[in-house]
Amino acid sequence: MTYLPQEIIRRKRDGQSLSAEEVRFLIDGLTRGTVTEGQAAAFAMAVIFRGMSRDERVALTLAMRDSGTVLDWSDLPGPALDKHSSGGIGDTVSLMLAPAVAACGGFVPMISGRGLGHTGGTLDKLDAIPGYASQPDNALFRAVVRQVGCAVIGQTADLAPADKRLYAIRDVTATVESLDLITASILSKKLAAGLHGLVLDVKAGSGAFMATLDDARGLAESLVSVANGAGLPTVGLITDMNEPLATAAGNALEVRVAIDFLSGARVDPRLWTVTVACGAEMLVLGRLAPDLDAGRAAIEAALTSGRAAEVFGRMVAALGGPADLMTRADAHLARAPVVRPVFADEPGTVASIDARAIGVAVVALGGGRTRPEDRIDPAVGFTDLAGIGTAVDGERPLGVVHAARDDMADRAAAALKAAYRLGAATPAGPVIIERVTG
Repeated sequence: MTYLPQEIIRRKRDGQSLSAEEVRFLIDGLTRGTVTEGQAAAFAMAVIFRGMSRDERVALTLAMRDSGTVLDWSDLPGPALDKHSSGGIGDTVSLMLAPAVAACGGFVPMISGRGLGHTGGTLDKLDAIPGYASQPDNALFRAVVRQVGCAVIGQTADLAPADKRLYAIRDVTATVESLDLITASILSKKLAAGLHGLVLDVKAGSGAFMATLDDARGLAESLVSVANGAGLPTVGLITDMNEPLATAAGNALEVRVAIDFLSGARVDPRLWTVTVACGAEMLVLGRLAPDLDAGRAAIEAALTSGRAAEVFGRMVAALGGPADLMTRADAHLARAPVVRPVFADEPGTVASIDARAIGVAVVALGGGRTRPEDRIDPAVGFTDLAGIGTAVDGERPLGVVHAARDDMADRAAAALKAAYRLGAATPAGPVIIERVTG
């Protein structure tokens, strides 16, 4: 059946529900160029004001999935599983989670993104590893997943291209914030990856895009509902981002955190909690564990035994990175010329942290982008960040700044101080706040 784009837009503008065929017609037209950017912008604005039902969200997600290549992992001897995070500070979970799940018999074709706003991106972290092909061709991607068990890469141009086009339009028409469009954008790429199970890590707190628990819950429930409605078994976890997840923020610095975590040299407790929780959910979704307790035990064993570290090292080497990264990280990861501790003006206990401000400070150091074409300095950021409840004084700093120049270090130190509030010690809340299943 042939539709008129303007009639579909009018129907949504007037608050009517669109059929799956109408949604697909609009997205197919955007992909082929028969629907104009102006029409796509008008559609996005109509969605902002009128919203979409669950069925419409599912239809939009599937239409964007089908706008390009849909990967097929049916030839693998195990389930294809993945995790998506809504973004945070010091969130390097993917680098440990993918090899840990692979060590337990899963296959993890993880397609990740770059940093967005104040949050760090997994792809930018991987680009800090010399030689690592973060955007390989499909043949290499498939070969590494099959041979190693996991490959963490960036989105290729042929996966959900309609999403990329629609997002570019949303970005300049004040329609990014739509929960309907956010849901379809995230899930279209995950569905195009041909997964058998997905875990969503939705952050809530000062360092998250969804700062309030209600907003995070709304996003998690939308994502889980639409993913399951589209045929992808999915579970969501709402996790705390009122302080950095790891004690470091910055690309090469977070890679080092992952290497220390996998080798057992240093394990940040909050990072451990989220990694194990996500891994357990993935194993249950993939029917590699009968329940969450068994899943947690399996992931913990993969991490503590060194099997996950071995898989990570093989993945890095298979994608062009150093074969000895796990044992000679300092020889390969960039280091900043200026490294100095940042002390509080007076002794006290950390009462709260503006985690977003820390992310913004990393971007200002050159560790993120203010424009898409900006180059990232992988060496800069912070390490040894004090967590909530930590006593700081003249010996225990708020953190250590890594910068390219002294003046940049000065500004970053001031920003870090401003991000911390000292006061009465308060018990830290749970890292895993809620579990969303439907």
